[in-house]
Amino acid sequence: MSDFLSQPSRRQLLRRLGLLGGAALLPSALSALAQPAGVNPHRVVLVKTSDRAAGVRRAIELLQPPSFQGKRVFIKPNYNTGDPAPAATDPAVLETLAQEIQAAGASQITVGDRSGMAETRSAMQQMQVFALAERYGFTPLVFDELGRDGWQYFSGEGTGWSRGFAIAKPVLAADAVVNACCLKTHRFGGHFTLSLKNTIGMVARRVPGDGHDYMRELHRSSQQRLMIAEVNRAYRPALNLIDGVEAFVGGGPEQGQRVRAGVILASTDRIAIDAVGIAILRMLGTTREVSSGSIWSQAQIRRAADLGLGAVSANQIALVTGDRSSAQMVEQLRPFLS
Repeated sequence: MSDFLSQPSRRQLLRRLGLLGGAALLPSALSALAQPAGVNPHRVVLVKTSDRAAGVRRAIELLQPPSFQGKRVFIKPNYNTGDPAPAATDPAVLETLAQEIQAAGASQITVGDRSGMAETRSAMQQMQVFALAERYGFTPLVFDELGRDGWQYFSGEGTGWSRGFAIAKPVLAADAVVNACCLKTHRFGGHFTLSLKNTIGMVARRVPGDGHDYMRELHRSSQQRLMIAEVNRAYRPALNLIDGVEAFVGGGPEQGQRVRAGVILASTDRIAIDAVGIAILRMLGTTREVSSGSIWSQAQIRRAADLGLGAVSANQIALVTGDRSSAQMVEQLRPFLS
């Protein structure tokens, strides 16, 4: 892939920074964005839209994530259930991702998940995954149907996981992972379910031959939110995308208080995109747990930052937009983030 700002013309530079559309950046972010690729990895693209397909395309265009050329790509959607978005990944989001990743030259695409509150194959069928797989030639994968050798164990040392945890090997074998998430709260102890929480769908409930129920342990633990962050050490996504066209600002994950948020977010940084997602939930009016204190004191965020998984403060986040309505939303959002 070419560098994010590799010898651009002035117009290209302004377009990439979003200034032609009225970009809005957090304090001190502009100088970071003007540096070569890699200097500031904490960019979050915000696209104000009610059109999921157009929003996903525009977000990827503005973000310019690492190239998918020749890579085996794993898309991890959110199919906790097969209920309509924001409970689960909307078919338009998955279809657009498949189109964009194929157009970028990926050699292979796999889409897989493990449901938490439904039968996974049924949830994926409800969300048109198998129909889309036939249309675009990607491989659908139901994690519950993996054998024992389909799981990779990770030690629980230094974590809240008493026996460690197991991640689906096909995720770990991919050259690039795309984390496709929804914007919503979580009433069962997670408080919010964004990119960090979406990783839990990669973790086994049970591994064949291993009687331990890892999800029961997670949801009964007082350290649940820390444990969510800790499983994210197992991999590093090439792209995180949050569909916030609609959001649950209360309840969740499968049903809740639904609002039209009208936004798509994209980033390579899980902490940065989750911090922006929390700020949007706060701006819309959300639960006491999500609204209380600094975003950076939220347990998922704080633990992920301690583990070195991404941004550690709002000042590190550069919000990138490409049009005036998106820039206006960022201006409204700024106080909730910083």
